[in-house]
Amino acid sequence: MTDRPDPTVERRAPHADPPRHAAGLRAALRTTPRRALRTALWTVIVVCGLAYAGSLAVPLWFQANGQRLLIVTSGSMAGSEQGGFDAGDAVVMRRIDDPSQLRVGQVATFWPAGSDQLVTHRIIALRNLPVMQQDLATGKMVQTVDPTTGEALTRPYIFTKGDANIDPDPDATPLSQVRGIILHVYPRWGWVLDWAGSAQGRAAMLAPPLAALATLEVLSLVDDRRARREAGELRPSARELHDDALLLG
Repeated sequence: MTDRPDPTVERRAPHADPPRHAAGLRAALRTTPRRALRTALWTVIVVCGLAYAGSLAVPLWFQANGQRLLIVTSGSMAGSEQGGFDAGDAVVMRRIDDPSQLRVGQVATFWPAGSDQLVTHRIIALRNLPVMQQDLATGKMVQTVDPTTGEALTRPYIFTKGDANIDPDPDATPLSQVRGIILHVYPRWGWVLDWAGSAQGRAAMLAPPLAALATLEVLSLVDDRRARREAGELRPSARELHDDALLLG
């Protein structure tokens, strides 16, 4: 009887799989900064989007209610009197169609004679003045009369003055030149509306959310590629690894 040598058994240490909690920790450490970045980007999009929408909606809301927002550019109405305002404020104007809607003490917006810029001053007097026309024979200004009744024709005028001005406005303004009366004053709104309507304001409200949307799209593409790579569907190239390093830091 011969002894047979025992078969050689090769013993190898099993491959140690990485602990699941370690993989989960790495994933959490990787996703936490990304989640914070996404939250910050969406905050920029929402805040800037609401600011831009508000800059468009506020004037439209007043127009829909038969009113108009005006930006005050001078301090001629500054003072303590009720209804006064200063440069940089915004005022709400309502259109008028009849002289009966005007009262002494109201603040009216009108086109002064020979001017292309609206003026908003307080009404200090309301008067009917005669309608004058030039006599072709003499070249002088004469009062116009109604050809039917022979009565002198008159037209309603307002006399105005800025609260901060010492003297009244030099010219009376016919009712046809009056655009409306002031209902409300919003301090400092004018600066905001003026900035929001400028090219710089539009850029400041639109450029950040557009950049944030582009960044979110890039992050989404990178995350999708990484998920497919980890699932074994995609083998990363050297170029892709380099791009990921640049995008993700």
